[in-house]
Amino acid sequence: MTILQTIILGIIQGITEFLPISSSGHLVLAPQLLGWEIAPQDAFAFDVLVQVATLLAVFAYFRDDIQHIVRAVFSGLWKKEPFGDPQARMGWYLVLATIPAGAAYLLFSDTFERAFGSPLATASFLLVTAALLLVAEKIGKRNRAFEEITWVDALVVGAFQILAIFPGVSRSGATITGGMTRNLQRPAAARFSFLISIPIMLAGGVIGVLKLFEIPHFTSLLSAYFVGFATAAVVGYIAIRWLLHYLSQRPLYIFAIYCLIFGFLNLALLLL
Repeated sequence: MTILQTIILGIIQGITEFLPISSSGHLVLAPQLLGWEIAPQDAFAFDVLVQVATLLAVFAYFRDDIQHIVRAVFSGLWKKEPFGDPQARMGWYLVLATIPAGAAYLLFSDTFERAFGSPLATASFLLVTAALLLVAEKIGKRNRAFEEITWVDALVVGAFQILAIFPGVSRSGATITGGMTRNLQRPAAARFSFLISIPIMLAGGVIGVLKLFEIPHFTSLLSAYFVGFATAAVVGYIAIRWLLHYLSQRPLYIFAIYCLIFGFLNLALLLL
């Protein structure tokens, strides 16, 4: 991969990881549309690194929330009152929301990995993302704040996160939909979506980084990959800030329309 390719893909990852339009779908389809021949091992290595980069963006943006939650969780355990503080409860809700997707991946990892090898399946799943966003707007009453999240909400949102294991299904789109079906306000659903991404992205990043050392020529790619890593982290931070502001004022329809257009365009190109 060239430095220009890593910059372009880093920008794509940074934007699409948090906007509900599927980062995995874009990273699978973009090289095909641009006519780039990237070795599968190189693409995998890059995907792992930019995922870690966007995780850093989440840590940077929500650093105060994360700090308060972690302190409250450990304080609750020390006092033998793990659910006594609202921040501590939120910490356990984040863990609870991670369990469904983690269990599903362990049970059906082969099925999910086969889907990543199919651009046709990826393009089709973009249409699923569009459908989810439309459902969120039609069903959600948007009358509950972030502070009102319960363990049931966490479990429901976590179940929606299972869909995001498939390439083309936006993780943020699926989990925001899950939150809005529980009548959370759009910004509250998005904030919870970003926070629950931390455990699953951290686990995926650790597993992926360990696999990187199995690639013989990985070290020769580091200089180019570092540029893409930095690009994804910066763009991801900006994308989080922009989306939370956008959702405080506007609905998700524009993202649903984009996924429909991009999905059908790719289906047409692949089938023709």
